[in-house]
Amino acid sequence: MPCSPPQPDEAPPPPLASVPVPWKNVGSCKGHRESPGSLVEASAGEEAQGEEEPAAAPLDVSRLRSSSMEIREKGSEFLKEELHKAQKELKLKDEECERLCRVREQLEQELEELTASLFEVPNMKQAASEKQLKEARGKVDTTLFAEFQAWRASPTLDKACPFLERVYREDVGPCLDFTMQELSALVRAAVEDNTLTIEPVASQPLPTGKVAEVDCGSANTCALSGLARICRHRIRLGDSKSHYYISPSSRARITAVCNFFTYIRYIQQGLVRQDAEPMFWEIMRLRKEMSLAKLGFFPLEA
Repeated sequence: MPCSPPQPDEAPPPPLASVPVPWKNVGSCKGHRESPGSLVEASAGEEAQGEEEPAAAPLDVSRLRSSSMEIREKGSEFLKEELHKAQKELKLKDEECERLCRVREQLEQELEELTASLFEVPNMKQAASEKQLKEARGKVDTTLFAEFQAWRASPTLDKACPFLERVYREDVGPCLDFTMQELSALVRAAVEDNTLTIEPVASQPLPTGKVAEVDCGSANTCALSGLARICRHRIRLGDSKSHYYISPSSRARITAVCNFFTYIRYIQQGLVRQDAEPMFWEIMRLRKEMSLAKLGFFPLEA
């Protein structure tokens, strides 16, 4: 057929290379071409999604607000629980402090009562001792003190007077009563006459011949008791050149008697100027020393 000439109102179709054709890769089919309908649907879905995005923003804010409120509520509850625990612990500590305070007060009260009782016992004993001493002084006043006052009115060394006779019988005689009776009598007479001398033993011993002529006994035996003792002193009677070694115990007994006689001689000579009562109690102290020496109590340096 003969070709008819083109109509003036119909445009020629464009070339295939100039028409855009959308392609979509689906899976492994790389050469599959999507239809124009699917392209339109995809663009419409994207437009719908773009339109929905502004509505999601206020939804997220409300969720954040609700989450923050929940966190605040939970934090508040936690703080309340911790505060309650702390208050409970403080209450327990306060109760423990009160209990310890009560225990301390009770212990202090018991300590005060114990201290008072400890001081009360010595006070009772002291009161009893003072009472006994007063009673003893009352009895002494009626006997010894009266004899002493009579002797002090006209002091004498005559042992026949009641005051000195009692002291001789109760103190002087027993204190100077040694095992060696003959030497004891000589010692007693020398003490009464104030002619007895006590001297320490020299550190260097005398020659053997001179000791045999002059000394009686030895430095290892007491001449008065006859016992083996270390003798650091010796006595000499009157003007005799003989010396007698004596033990510390014998020396203490002789010294106690000599102290008593020295004091009553001072009273007789008017050298002691005191009232009757202090004088009397000094004599009683000297009598006590004689009694203790007789029993074997004496200073270590004796």
